Amino acid sequence: MPVIRVTLIEGYDEAVRDRLLEGYSAVTRTVLGAVPDGITAVIDEVKAANYRRGNQRKSPKAPPPAPEQIVRDFLAAMERRDLAAANAFLAADFAMVFPGGARFTTLDELIAWAKPRYQRVGKVYERFDTVPGMDHAVVYCYGTLEGIWPDGSAFAGIRFIDRFTVRSGHLLDQAVWNDLAERMSDGG
Repeated sequence: MPVIRVTLIEGYDEAVRDRLLEGYSAVTRTVLGAVPDGITAVIDEVKAANYRRGNQRKSPKAPPPAPEQIVRDFLAAMERRDLAAANAFLAADFAMVFPGGARFTTLDELIAWAKPRYQRVGKVYERFDTVPGMDHAVVYCYGTLEGIWPDGSAFAGIRFIDRFTVRSGHLLDQAVWNDLAERMSDGG
């Protein structure tokens, strides 16, 4: 029966504390194989006046949004074709790889490549999985694609998986796998 205790400076909101406790519980379950009901996770909060590091008072730093939320917000901006909003999520050295090895470093390159492939595409999400790391997180999302082919006919139910690397609130890369080309070649 593992017990995890975390000490924080007072001031983090409930959503951040929940994410932290859920993360510690998930890691403990993965590493130790502990049953969820056997894991206890507790946050002890310390008043800022009672906390010093390097003999300096500290206050809570605002954490970035959850990696999954960053990915969701980026994908929503892309679906709206709000490239200015989508670009705000990208790290300076962002790169993406799409099926067939198509590699892009800008959203404009991606849009130009996609233009002859479909008029519109949207995603129906089945699941998001976040894998935390020491300096980044990896977020997988998968589900199906729906949209309109260049000839105006509709498509739906095409499988996809996207993998994103998220660090410091920005997307470092995106890798995309989907069955769009197979459906294009069989006439939709």
